[in-house]
This record gives sequence, structure tokens and C-alpha cells, in this order.
Amino acid sequence: MEIPPVVIDRLPLYTRALASLEVQGREVISSQDLGTSLGVTPAQIRKDLSYFGRFGKQGRGYNVRKLLDELHRILGLDRQWRMALVGVGKLGRAILGYDGFRSQGFRIVEAFDVNPERVGRRVDNLTVRDATDLEPVLSKNPVDVGIVAVPAETAQDVIDVLIRCGVRAILNYAPIAARVPSGVYVKRIEPVLALQSMTYYLKNRPHAPIPTPRS
Repeated sequence: MEIPPVVIDRLPLYTRALASLEVQGREVISSQDLGTSLGVTPAQIRKDLSYFGRFGKQGRGYNVRKLLDELHRILGLDRQWRMALVGVGKLGRAILGYDGFRSQGFRIVEAFDVNPERVGRRVDNLTVRDATDLEPVLSKNPVDVGIVAVPAETAQDVIDVLIRCGVRAILNYAPIAARVPSGVYVKRIEPVLALQSMTYYLKNRPHAPIPTPRS
């Protein structure tokens, strides 16, 4: 059965919310309460989860730990994923320094750059390799995910090399619409586009009243 991509995109939101609830000591959660915390209707949550099985009991809600385990299994978060970063400029260094990857099972094992001043340096326990070694290194030591943090003009070439090395999932920070074959998944991260869409609302509703918080 073909599962809509928008459903897959919502599953990590459910996972994060459930993990937070578990830390708080919550054992059971209703679709109503889960939906309220996420801004999603209870019916949408039930429909999304129904693609993968039956996880709750009517009138009793979901067991937080059990549902969290099931979502980890569905999303493949019950294993470690090896990643390679291409581009170790300001953005790349920020990505390398982000602690959230490892705790969720994502581990950057290789880093590459074209700048001779960066190649050979140690950054967050990784030695930056020359980008010309990208294909031989990854052909010998494959990774699951490629992270592209290079300028737009070189991004497609980098993505092509990653695909030749068997990488099927790419997190792309470059402002391009990457061309990839079927079976390769690209997630495009462009904060500037998100900001530009928000300024539309600022421009057209510049004086929208801010609701007063309830006491």
C-alpha cells in the first residue's frame, strides 16, 4: 500500500511528542491529547497510524512506550545510520557540532571539503578529507545518508557522486532542485524560503492582534 509522504513526515512529530511524554512519566495518551499537543486532529492521528496497524484501544488511548517502540521500528530508528557530510564551511561545522544526531541514531562518520585549509583538520573528532576522495572512500566504506552543505553550483555534482556510491537518502542544504533517480530520497532544507513565505503574512497582516494569554 502506498503511504502518502505527508503521513511519513508526521510520524517523527508523533515520535518526538511521545518521547517527551515518556520523560514526563506519562504511560497512556489519548489521540485527543496527543493531537492537542501537536495541533493535529485526533482523527488525523488515528488515520496516520492505521496505515501501519492497530496500536491503541478505543476509550483507553495509546500506551506511550509501546507506541514509541513501534514508531521507532517503522521509521528505522531502532538502528544506527551512518552519514557523510560534504562541505565543512560555517554550515557544515554547525552540522558536525549538533548533538541531536547521535542521540537519535544518526552518526556522521566522514566529512569532506575542497578547501585546502580545512582538509586534514580535526573537527568534532573527524578528520576532514579532500572532496576528491569522496567516491573512493565511500565506495570502500558505504554510508546510508549524505548531507550536502556546499554551494549551489557544485551541489548536483556532489549528489551525483553520492548516488554512485550507493547513497539513497540525501539531506540537501544547497538551494537547488536536485535531479535524482527513482529510489533516491532527497530532503531539501532551505530556511530562506521558509522566511520568505512568512514575510507574506507579515506584509499582508502587519497589525494582526496578538491574543492575550489566559491566566
